[in-house]
Parts: sequence; C-alpha cells; structure tokens
Amino acid sequence: MYRRGGIAYVYLIYGLHALFNIVTNEENKPDAVLIRAIEPFEGVELMLRRMKKTKLEPDLTNGPGKLTRALGIDLKLNGLSLTGDRIWIEDRGIRLKNDQIAVGKRIGIDYAGEDALRPWRFWIKDNPFVSKKSR
Repeated sequence: MYRRGGIAYVYLIYGLHALFNIVTNEENKPDAVLIRAIEPFEGVELMLRRMKKTKLEPDLTNGPGKLTRALGIDLKLNGLSLTGDRIWIEDRGIRLKNDQIAVGKRIGIDYAGEDALRPWRFWIKDNPFVSKKSR
C-alpha cells in the first residue's frame, strides 16, 4: 500500500480470502480503495465455473472475497500495475449522476473508533451486486 498509485494491493484476510485494493496515493503514503463488489458484464461463464455456480446472480461477486475468487485474483497479482496485461482497470464510458451514488460508512471496521463512521464507502444505489454487511 506504500507504493505509487495505480498498483494492485492484494492481501490475505483470515488466512482464507484474498482482497483486492487499488493503491491511490504517491509513494510512501498508504492509501488504497478496497474493491468490495462488481456487476459482471464480461467473463461471466469463467466466473461461474470458478465459483461453481450455474447462473449469474448477485452473490457471485457481491463481497470482497467472492469478487477476488470469481475474477481469479490472488496474491501473485499483488504489486502489479493496473495498466498492465494481467490485471487492469479500464474506462467503459459508464457515467453516473450524483443522485445515483450512495455514500455510507465502511463495513467491518467497527474497531476503528471515529474513523469507522467516516463516509468512505460508495456504491451505485439499488444495484443488487452491492456487498452487504455480514450477519
């Protein structure tokens, strides 16, 4: 996370799940965005095979661990540039209006005191692929 922006930061949580983050700041300033969920548009058949599912439903990719398994993201991708040919982010021309974006507190950091309440979580309103808080 201390690398320059545009780098994949992939780490293991609970010894089980690889989580995918995008490093966002300059070198030696540890800022990153956790990618919690996606709505798949391409590669769905491969994702379904990886997740041992037969049809596209929100639980395919609606959590950070499920997302990385479905996309085949693992620790080998940690530190790679997101402009390379193994893992990348591309602009598909999708534009949202401000009233389509929801903002709230982050999930899973209740231990963080006041920082747990900061509005650092963003999602598309009413999108069924949005990750939910574990019960």
